[in-house]
Amino acid sequence: MRSSLKIMIWIGIMLAVSALLIAFETAENKQQLCKNIVISIDNQVENYFVEEEDILEMITLRGKEPIIGTSFTELNLRQLEHRLKDEPFLSSAEVYNNHAGQLLVKVVLRKPMARVVRYNGPDAYISEDGRVLPVSGKYTKRTILITGAKAKPLAEQLTIKTGEFAPLYKLINFIRSDKFWAAQIAQIKLLENGEIILFPQVTKQVIEFGYPDDIEMKFKKLKLFYEDILPRKGWNHYARVSLKYKNQIICE
Repeated sequence: MRSSLKIMIWIGIMLAVSALLIAFETAENKQQLCKNIVISIDNQVENYFVEEEDILEMITLRGKEPIIGTSFTELNLRQLEHRLKDEPFLSSAEVYNNHAGQLLVKVVLRKPMARVVRYNGPDAYISEDGRVLPVSGKYTKRTILITGAKAKPLAEQLTIKTGEFAPLYKLINFIRSDKFWAAQIAQIKLLENGEIILFPQVTKQVIEFGYPDDIEMKFKKLKLFYEDILPRKGWNHYARVSLKYKNQIICE
């Protein structure tokens, strides 16, 4: 009994000391002045819409709220995170400080996978997670182009992962997931009735895809067209190929 009691007392003392040390370290950490800012940007390979200087401008409000030399008690780290999360090209942001007096900023960039081209308004990008992003005067990403009558309402969405344009999101992802189609399909045209026309990168055929459904089956038919029909007839023999109808390939 005495042995157990001694152990319990010892554990209690250790816990109390640990709590005091943590409280002391936390208080000391808050009183620290920010010595420098360390910025980490993930997903930046060939994706330069946001760089370190942009992050600095966001968290300091373009220098109006200096951070270096300010104590961490005066810095609202959650507010700094929210400033970064307001940037559409950033999918996530984390801001915290360490014992060395550094403000650590970690952000993840969204990657554009398609560009919406409008003739009656500004263009837009579609990111990998379906978010609709503005274009940037700083950097241009070469991606598949989206045009046509539905380009305007598409560019005005917040996301296309759900809702009316969710089938288009699946179509773009299908094209990007296949090396051959990613290299071959240059443009998607959205018609007023919801159907789609594809324009290839190399050959001259207009590809009538129909509605963005049965995607895998339609691309199997298109693959048959490229592998079996064109080599026999010539790469530019046909001006139009239709995949709209079940179990049929119509070439003209």
